[in-house]
Amino acid sequence: MAEVGGIAGDQLRSYIERIERLEEEKAALSADTREVYSEAKGNGFDVKIMRQIVRLRKMDTDDRSELEALLDLYKQALGMG
Repeated sequence: MAEVGGIAGDQLRSYIERIERLEEEKAALSADTREVYSEAKGNGFDVKIMRQIVRLRKMDTDDRSELEALLDLYKQALGMG
C-alpha cells in the first residue's frame, strides 16, 4: 500500500492488526480471570476480598504500608478502630 497523505498504509495496517490481536488476547485473559474468581467463589472464598488482596500484592511494600497506616488513622478518627 502506498503512502497517502504522508501515512504509510502498510505500516499503519501492521500496527492496527497487532493491536487487534493484543485486544483479543486481553479479552481471553479477562475471561480466564473471571473463571478463576468464579471457581474460587464456588469454593467459598470471598471474591471482593480476593480482588483487594491481588491489588495489594501489586503495590510496592512502602506504598502498601502507607496505605494501611492511613486507613488505620482514618478508621480511628471515625471511631471505627
